Amino acid sequence: MPLLVFMTLPGLVILLTVLAFVDQLMLRAGRAGLLPWRNSARQGQISATGFEQLHATFSPGKQSELKERQSALLLRDDEEDGAPPNRTLVDLEGGTAVVRLPRG
Repeated sequence: MPLLVFMTLPGLVILLTVLAFVDQLMLRAGRAGLLPWRNSARQGQISATGFEQLHATFSPGKQSELKERQSALLLRDDEEDGAPPNRTLVDLEGGTAVVRLPRG
């Protein structure tokens, strides 16, 4: 019977809430390593992931946000992709900006 309850949407929300509570309680007690979904390298909010996936099930906008977040983690962020070094200077306090054109 309890398995049948957790197969419904309200039961899934209850199960996620209980797991989030146990996760946070064990994390604050310093015993997070005892939980099967935590290891020593994993830090942060694991319970939020379950709620985000549940939200993404019913909201196409959330699905797009999660896909965008995943693709941003895979892309490199190179330093040289921004403005060229030593050619621009922005002084926010003085309110001036200097742009030096390359000599060609």
